[in-house]
Amino acid sequence: MKNYLVLIPARAGSQRLPGKNMRQLGDKPLVGHSLAYAQDNGFSNMVVTSNDARVLEYAKEVGVEVIKRPDALAGNEEPVVTALQHAVDQLQKKYDAVILLQPTNPLRPEGLLNEAVSVFEQEGCDSLMTVSRSEHKLGTISNHQFIPYNYQMGQRSQDLEPLFYENGLLYIFKTELLKQGKLLGAKNYPLIVDHPFAEIDIDTEADFKKAELYLKHYTN
Repeated sequence: MKNYLVLIPARAGSQRLPGKNMRQLGDKPLVGHSLAYAQDNGFSNMVVTSNDARVLEYAKEVGVEVIKRPDALAGNEEPVVTALQHAVDQLQKKYDAVILLQPTNPLRPEGLLNEAVSVFEQEGCDSLMTVSRSEHKLGTISNHQFIPYNYQMGQRSQDLEPLFYENGLLYIFKTELLKQGKLLGAKNYPLIVDHPFAEIDIDTEADFKKAELYLKHYTN
């Protein structure tokens, strides 16, 4: 097995859901679910990068290494890749690959992480991302007219051409890609996830309420 680093970026300053990374979801804060998930799957090399004092303190309390993220790398328009680059640059130990777990995707199928690592190694990937199939009939609007994009009017949903969306549950990528400012490489494997947890990506209060419902319904 390669030498993996689990990176969890959890910046302060969410505008739509202030303080969301430390919002209590079930028995732990949002960021705690990603930490516990990595630990439960046998990963111990974990780092939280954040400019939020509460997040950093919580991570320390549960025995996880922290990197203070500069505020200059924590703005609303700043891509997450710069925070990841900064975190890896601060570490003395070198890693073959990075596993990115975003706190905004706190619910993940139990065996997904180890499955993803196995696929990543077996396929010799540069990177791996999780995707899920979209069952929606999509279209565009032009001159107040709806124009179907992925179907024809009257077509059954089950006959749609398979289209997939990036669900954000996890990413794995070679550390060398970060030096190029990339998370996804030329040989990127899309791992299909067919699970209700793929629907959870928390940006708003409504998203958080949905996560609470799914946590209660699918884990009890």
